Amino acid sequence: MPDAKGLKALSKRLTAADPDAVRSTLHFRGKGQIEIAPDRIRPTLKFLRKEGYRFLASVHGVDYYPEEPRLGVHYELLDMKSLDRLTLKLRVPLDAPNVPSVTPDWPTANHQEREIFDMFGVVFDGHPDPRRILMPEDYEGHPQRRDFPLGGEPVLFTVDEANGTAYPG
Repeated sequence: MPDAKGLKALSKRLTAADPDAVRSTLHFRGKGQIEIAPDRIRPTLKFLRKEGYRFLASVHGVDYYPEEPRLGVHYELLDMKSLDRLTLKLRVPLDAPNVPSVTPDWPTANHQEREIFDMFGVVFDGHPDPRRILMPEDYEGHPQRRDFPLGGEPVLFTVDEANGTAYPG
């Protein structure tokens, strides 16, 4: 894991290469995190690949409800030579949830970006196949958002129907 000093040095090199990329850095419990501007994800990943982070382990969606910008995407990277792990984070507002797709550079992100679109509604611009992957194409909504209604169809309890006090479940 990159120590705090190593993360700070990496963040400085990234900022020198791309002054608009880094928004914040955090070293917590032995793990480094860098928050970046959403439109800088591809150049940032390209830079980190040259720094040794050649393995994109996973891409995750996050809902920070009720905060804004509400939706987030986390990229988990690994430098397999030094066994350093690094998390890149970005956040986008609900009214403009667009992030450049990294699939052209990192093919492993293909299905993960589709899943994030399907479950959270983040749109990955330039994705080669932006169809839903888990829900039907005509499904409305994004089930992993924190304000998505829980449960299915309301159940009508008819035990008290005779006296007019039946209520939905």
